[in-house]
Amino acid sequence: MKRVLLALLAFFGVAFIAAGVVIPTYLVPKLKVVPLDLDITSVATTVAPQGETGNRFPAVIFDRCSVTKKKAAVFDAHLTQQRRSVIVDPSDENQATLQSAQTVRIDRVRDAAGKERDLTMATEGDRPCDDALLTATVDRVSVDRKTSVPNGKVSSLQLEAVPEGGKVDDASVHIDDRKGFQYKFGFGVQKREYYYYDLLTRQDTAAKFVDEKVIDGVTTYHFQTEVPETDLSNLPDPAGEAPLGTILNMPASWWGITGKGVKAKDMVEMHRYGASVRNVYVEPTTGTIVYGYEEQHQYFKSPDDSTDNPRAIRDFRMDALKATFAWSDETASQQADRAKHYLNLLKWGGTYAPIVLIAVGAVLLLLWLFLVWRGRKRPTGGDVPDAPVDDPDQTSVLPAPAVGTDIAESPGRQAEEPYVHAQPYAPYGPADETPTTAYAAPGAYTFDPASYGDPDHQRPTFADPYAPPADTTVIPAQPQWQPGPDSEWAPQSHVAPSPLDDTTTGAFPLPEHDPTRPMPGPEQYPNS
Repeated sequence: MKRVLLALLAFFGVAFIAAGVVIPTYLVPKLKVVPLDLDITSVATTVAPQGETGNRFPAVIFDRCSVTKKKAAVFDAHLTQQRRSVIVDPSDENQATLQSAQTVRIDRVRDAAGKERDLTMATEGDRPCDDALLTATVDRVSVDRKTSVPNGKVSSLQLEAVPEGGKVDDASVHIDDRKGFQYKFGFGVQKREYYYYDLLTRQDTAAKFVDEKVIDGVTTYHFQTEVPETDLSNLPDPAGEAPLGTILNMPASWWGITGKGVKAKDMVEMHRYGASVRNVYVEPTTGTIVYGYEEQHQYFKSPDDSTDNPRAIRDFRMDALKATFAWSDETASQQADRAKHYLNLLKWGGTYAPIVLIAVGAVLLLLWLFLVWRGRKRPTGGDVPDAPVDDPDQTSVLPAPAVGTDIAESPGRQAEEPYVHAQPYAPYGPADETPTTAYAAPGAYTFDPASYGDPDHQRPTFADPYAPPADTTVIPAQPQWQPGPDSEWAPQSHVAPSPLDDTTTGAFPLPEHDPTRPMPGPEQYPNS
């Protein structure tokens, strides 16, 4: 069981550390891609110019119904721009195709006379000139999932509704050489210029870093791009012609142009131009656009700037759309939450999870090392106690059994009974197989005071210290320890005789003159 525990500690310790190293290098790059479940809905409304408040009609739009009237007209209006971006096919692990449908709706208008009214959107049939839908487009673009840069596989703009039974391609125009970001920046945004694609003028523009700003607790980089004036009639529709509403050829009186060299009935052709200033606030780690606003200006003017054209015509401008669109607070809050979610995923995958896994793995390995070190220092083996430090041979003395009990063999260990020692081998020969009697400790001597008056002066009597008591128990024979010269505490009467100890009278010759014998008489030495 202990070996299994050690193996598990080592395995999980190494596994956790390996996971802590692999996650930042493998999992985090997997997180730094355009998600295939992307679904973003943004809402922007027209707002008053900076410093102005309380304007219910902050935008200006061209009155399309005035085309059939005697004079061109514009409205003050309130507009709402809505855009939904989702992932569509073809999308895989390398690319993501975004489809973004965008509409601009007219909420309410006010004419030159101050009359206000709300507009509604037609649901079927031909759209009237005062329909609430101002513009509608569907953009499709495929991007590299790692860089968020268009890869050119899919790049089209749908300008018209697809008729029943028709094809999307028939109502779309292909856009070549698209390079800039549009719905999302790449990961790791820096404080420098980036390409940003402008859908209205179909061109890449330079987005320049401006400053930092915190929006709903998220630090963002503010980028600004200026879209130069562009003749929108030069951007062809699916049929290869100028889009509807980008060229108007009307009498000078309809335009309201008067001046030298201009007659009221002269037909004057005007083209629709567009320019804008766009501001986006990007969370730099994930590239999520948290907030944005743009100043759009579309207007009619003459494409002929030559001096041959009357000055009154060259200088003429009429607004077709002038508005500042700003994302709603709800949209900004949703995008901020989205950015926080992506940031938390990256922090957990790139920082928190690796630190926790490596720390847990290190603790498990340290615990494994400690248990291995402890096991080597203190071997295990049943209930035998550890040997003392000063007993390297581990021959510790075990307590001897009490008198009257059997003495079990214990090779390498000796009993502590005062008068009986057990060793596996006798130093002077084979072990004594005769039964061994365990004697009690010597008793006290007995003294009879009356013996001092005994005429024979008998000595006090002593109890035989080695006489076995009546309740002596004979235990099985044990190998007997034969004391050496320094072991005087064991009674010699119970010691096996040494083979060198021969006490017979012939073992040691008497001296030449025995001092115990009587002196010889003269009769023994007649010649003396």
